[in-house]
Amino acid sequence: MIMRKMLALFVTMGLLLSGCGGKTDTQKVYNFGLETDIVTMDSAFATDPASMSALHATTEGLMGVDAKGKTVPMLAKSYSLNDDHTVYTFKLRDNLKWTDLNGKTYPLKAQDFVYSWQRALKNASEYAYMFTSDGASIKNADAIAKLGVNASKEQLDTLGIKAPDDKTVVVTLERPIAYFLDIMTFSCFYPQNQEYVEKMGKQYATDVNHMLSCGAFIATKWTKNNKMEFKKNPNSFLAKEVQLDKLNLFLKQNPSTAALNFTNGTLDYAAINSSLVDKYKKDKSYKQFQMGYVFYININHRRSTLANKNVRAAISYAINRDDFTKNVLKDGSSKVGGMVGKTLAYNPKTGKDFRDDSGDYTHYDLAKAQQYLDEGLKELNKSSIDIEILYGSDESPEDTVAEYLQGALSKLKGLKVTNRATTRQGRIAAQDAGEYDIALQHWGPDYADPTTYLNLGLSDNSNNRGKWNNAAFDQVMHQAQLETDASKRWNELLEAEKIMMEDYAFIPLFQRGAATLQRTNKPGMIYKMAVGSPYTYTYIKVQ
Repeated sequence: MIMRKMLALFVTMGLLLSGCGGKTDTQKVYNFGLETDIVTMDSAFATDPASMSALHATTEGLMGVDAKGKTVPMLAKSYSLNDDHTVYTFKLRDNLKWTDLNGKTYPLKAQDFVYSWQRALKNASEYAYMFTSDGASIKNADAIAKLGVNASKEQLDTLGIKAPDDKTVVVTLERPIAYFLDIMTFSCFYPQNQEYVEKMGKQYATDVNHMLSCGAFIATKWTKNNKMEFKKNPNSFLAKEVQLDKLNLFLKQNPSTAALNFTNGTLDYAAINSSLVDKYKKDKSYKQFQMGYVFYININHRRSTLANKNVRAAISYAINRDDFTKNVLKDGSSKVGGMVGKTLAYNPKTGKDFRDDSGDYTHYDLAKAQQYLDEGLKELNKSSIDIEILYGSDESPEDTVAEYLQGALSKLKGLKVTNRATTRQGRIAAQDAGEYDIALQHWGPDYADPTTYLNLGLSDNSNNRGKWNNAAFDQVMHQAQLETDASKRWNELLEAEKIMMEDYAFIPLFQRGAATLQRTNKPGMIYKMAVGSPYTYTYIKVQ
């Protein structure tokens, strides 16, 4: 009898455990590794890839990407365009909702776009320029951006966005913008609920209890420097598209940690680096693809030594980019001939890639580099100079880049090179204070047009941290902004890059390739260059 009761108890416990485990086992979960931490979940201020990835999981814009990576209407169900291509009228989908962590919903209205765009400009966020003639060219954005926090409500209301009713967003541009629909996928153009934002005050978007979702997922837990967890948003118009029950973004996953976590099953997507490529390149989970990020040297033109063009030329000619990408990185990265990346924009007449049209401005010639340095030292009346390389150790693979550059530049007689490691935020702070010589940076395209890179050289661009100032460059870029003839504009942009590169305003290094490990039974993640967040998790499947 005792044995029978014990057997019955074990069977009952087994069924209970099976039931509980069954629920967990049948949940469809995707675990994605991000190299850096999430800085903010406020779409008006997000500028880093990790923040944008998290925001894209919870929020959509007027436009987004479909399961094939094509730019399509998202919160908008349709749009129309006037004859001169300067007024876009978006019609929003029916029954759009914001949802908080507890499931409470708020209607999403056209006014939410008006509010968020005005808020981004008034707060002079880092990406405020995306609204101006340097980006989307929204009517009156330039004037409002200059006013920033001093802009009045009346002045903000002159911005070229209106909500004539709850379901209509009308956007007026200063000029036609060929890439306008793509740029509408960018996070700074996401909507925000004014009542909720103002009610939350300083706590808004600082944790999962103080944020809303209108996208595929709802953030449920945020452990800073560690992990952000999401669940499927049942109130999203995308709910039928979403197969995942849960999405987890694991933060600060350096390549070695990410690879280990992929191997032990913790991650379904891991970015690895050159030191791990040989180990995994024959694995069926190994995938490589071209990214839009151009890595480059940002030069502090306020330093007298680096204000010397010959010194800048010497630095560029001393770098063997082919050797570095093929034999050190080995992740699909490739030498880039200028500031504009490959496979981004094409000649409107010939279809030729901008990079091929513009040509190659980056060459390796150590003897020539020494000649340039000798001439620069002569002009500076110095026998030698010291240069410090600033980089963020949390910005992979900048540590590898810094080490290689130190070795390459140290081959030049009369040049002493040291490295200074900090964090991404530390790098930016040092650059903004002008306390650096050269800094390692990378820039990903915000939209599919050469200006997404070239704008970095404008004298009034907030991301021109080295303070390069060239009147001829500014003038030709201004001409391109106003140009309505596509071919003429193309040639003006070619000329702009030529001015930038021949003056060594920045020193391009390489266009990054991605070496990754991806779970083969969980396909469907979309990577698309030149949109607000390159990764879209909405369409991931679990097979």
